[in-house]
Amino acid sequence: MRLGTPLSSSAVRVMLLGSGELGKEVVIALQRLGVETIAVDRYPHAPAHQLAHRHHVIDMTDPSALRELIERERPHFVVPEIEAIATELLLEIEREGVAEVIPTARAANLTMNREGIRRLAAEELGLPTSPYRFASSLEELQEAAEVVGFPCVIKPVMSSSGKGQSVAKNPDDLAKSWSYAQSGGRVDRGRVIVEGFIDFDYEITQLTVRARGADGGIETHFCEPIGHLQVQGDYVESWQPQPMSQAALLRAREIAKAVTDNLGGRGLYGVELFVKGDQVWFSEVSPRPHDTGLVTLASQRLSEFELHARAILGLPVDAGLRNTAASAVIYGQLEAKAIAFEGIAQAMAIPMSDLRLFGKPESFARRRMGVAVAAGESIDQARERARHAASLVRPVSGEA
Repeated sequence: MRLGTPLSSSAVRVMLLGSGELGKEVVIALQRLGVETIAVDRYPHAPAHQLAHRHHVIDMTDPSALRELIERERPHFVVPEIEAIATELLLEIEREGVAEVIPTARAANLTMNREGIRRLAAEELGLPTSPYRFASSLEELQEAAEVVGFPCVIKPVMSSSGKGQSVAKNPDDLAKSWSYAQSGGRVDRGRVIVEGFIDFDYEITQLTVRARGADGGIETHFCEPIGHLQVQGDYVESWQPQPMSQAALLRAREIAKAVTDNLGGRGLYGVELFVKGDQVWFSEVSPRPHDTGLVTLASQRLSEFELHARAILGLPVDAGLRNTAASAVIYGQLEAKAIAFEGIAQAMAIPMSDLRLFGKPESFARRRMGVAVAAGESIDQARERARHAASLVRPVSGEA
C-alpha cells in the first residue's frame, strides 16, 4: 500500500457509508495516515460530516442514489458503518471492481440482517446460539414464542443499538413487542427474530481484526475481551479486559475466528458472545468497530478505530492492551437541537479520564451524545471513574 496526499491525484480515497460517532473516529484515524475521506449519511451535519474532506446526504437504502455517488466519487474503499444500506448494490460494486468493500460486500450483506448471520452461524457453521425462530406477522410471532419459550427477546431483523428490541415475559406481551419491533426496524419492517433466553453470567465483545501480515497473507488478531452492561438492548457501560476463564476465552476466540474467517476480507469485526463458566454462545457480529469498543480509546495502544484504519489499508496492527479501562455513555436527556454541555471541566478533572462529545446536531432523551472513558488500577476503579465523569456532564439546550 502506497499512501498519497489528500485532494491530489495520489490520494487514497475511503468512503464511509454512515457517519456517526464510530465513523467519526475512523475518519480521524484515516486522516492521520493521509487518507482522503468521504462521509455519507442520511441526515446533514452527522459527526463524521464535520471533519471529512467531503460529505454527502443521501438515502443509502436507495441503490440508484448510492451507485451514482460511488461512481462519481470513485473511492478505492467503501466502508459501511451502519446497517441501513443497499447492501445488494455493494455486492454489484465489488463484483464490477468499482471499489473494494470493507471487509467484504458479502459480510456487509449478511450482517445487515440478523436472519442471514444467525443462519450462517447456527445452521452452516454449527456454532452454539440461543434458540431462535423468525416471524413475519403477529400470528407467526405467537407461534415462534411458544417454541422458544418465555421469556423471549424480540428484535427486528434489521436494526441496531437496541432499537425495536423488547422482552416478552408471557403471551400477553407479544402484541406490544410486535408493534415496538415495527417502529424500531431500519429497513424491511415486518420481520423479527425471536430468541430464547440463555442463562449466561455475562456478555462480551470480542474485537477481531483481520489484517495483512508480513508475508502478505491475512492474519487474525484478537483484542482483550470487552465486558459490557446493556439496558433495553443498548450499551451503557463497557470495560476491558473482562475477566474470564482461559477455556472460555479460547472458545470465544474459536467462535469469533470461525465467523470472521467465513465472512473474510480485512478490517475489524465486533463479535458479541454470551458466557457462562466455560461455555460460550454466539450472539451477533458487526463488520466494523463496535460501540462497546469505545473503551479502547483509553485501554489500547491502538484503538479499535486505528486498528480498522490500518487493516483497511493493509498495514500492520497491534491489538495489545495498554491499560485497564472503562467507558460510560452520556445521553442527551432532553429533546433539542444545538445541544450544549456543562460540567466538562469537572468531568475531565477525574483522574485518568477523558471525554468524547460526538457533535450530533439533534438530541433525544436516549440518544448517545458522548462517552466518558477512564483508566484505573482495577476494573472497578475504571468503571467508577468513567461513570462519575459521565454523570458530571450536563446536557442543556443550546438554542437561543
